[in-house]
Amino acid sequence: MGWLAVAGGYEVTLEGENLVCRNAAGKTLRSVPKAVRDDPAVAGLRQLTEWLTRHQTQCRAEVERWMVRSIPVSAALLAEVWADAAWADAARNLVVTTPDGGRSGFLRDASEKGIGLVDLDGETVRLDADQLFFPHPVLLDDVDDLREFAAELEFGQSIDQLFRETWARPADLDASASRVSAYAGGRYQELRHLTARAATAGFRVRGGYAVCRVHENGRVIEARSWVGSEDPYYETETGDLIFTDPDGTALPLGEVGPVAWSEGNRMAASLYAGRVVAKDEEEAA
Repeated sequence: MGWLAVAGGYEVTLEGENLVCRNAAGKTLRSVPKAVRDDPAVAGLRQLTEWLTRHQTQCRAEVERWMVRSIPVSAALLAEVWADAAWADAARNLVVTTPDGGRSGFLRDASEKGIGLVDLDGETVRLDADQLFFPHPVLLDDVDDLREFAAELEFGQSIDQLFRETWARPADLDASASRVSAYAGGRYQELRHLTARAATAGFRVRGGYAVCRVHENGRVIEARSWVGSEDPYYETETGDLIFTDPDGTALPLGEVGPVAWSEGNRMAASLYAGRVVAKDEEEAA
């Protein structure tokens, strides 16, 4: 953006998210002088940077929602929002597929001319598709090859897709069981430490459980990991991971889809990882 005139002959602008000031001679200063910090133009730019930060966060969260839910996204919508750098940065280089699974590649751009991809042969192509999917990595059969290919092309991803931690259901899973106990027993000195970790990771805490809601194949499943419901300053332990329908009815593990299974275990493992580690456990590691 251009330079804005402020008091004392100074001018200010934004470089990325940073407020920059120069003097009347055109020299860029290391910091904004105290004399102009309260200028309306400076205050407006600070408010703009705060809004841009929130906007970028919201765009990334929405694109991540497309991926976790495997929502079909309109190509026309993608083309409209692509002009906004926050949207483009959030979606660029993610692996996308056509609804029939016939074409896939790394998303590079979107416009009224179509969707620009780098396909798995390294060729730049443009798709004339009405919709696209941003598949969850647990649904990608060749995720290891895609990771290697992305590294070769130096394609970074704003959203964790290819390098998102995933969990596959064990082949010997007891389909009739209703809980996963692998992450139980993680001790926290205070419940508030555990709930704070859950909130920081983006999980809601409700009724003593950290909750991760997943939409999969037209069905809503909630992964719930027990954190405790006593006084926030009391000691607590992580409990079992269960999966329920929206009404809270526990589901047999055999009814849990691959995305819900992966996201639920990802949540429970993250909470368990923050536990207080005993000395003998450290030595065993």
